[in-house]
Amino acid sequence: MTDTTTNNTAPAATVTDEQATQPQLPDQLSVNPRSPHYHADVFKHDVGIRLNGKERFDVEEYCISEGWVKVAAGKAVDRRGQPLLMKVKGKVEAFYR
Repeated sequence: MTDTTTNNTAPAATVTDEQATQPQLPDQLSVNPRSPHYHADVFKHDVGIRLNGKERFDVEEYCISEGWVKVAAGKAVDRRGQPLLMKVKGKVEAFYR
């Protein structure tokens, strides 16, 4: 017995396979693995941060709802060798590149 019906549904053009596999970006994210806001599955993809409409490449941590990013304050480090961070406030947007 053979079935001659065909599936005439159009493929979804708005969502690509890569976008479907990317996890949703969290409200707060950190690049430090010791932080409670570190999510390893997000860093499998390239993440971009825009602060006040300008893309930043030196962001260590961000929070979208509170509107801040943390960036390294020069070459200064703490006693554990971690960079000292300063908080910069503004409109934060996170996206996948």
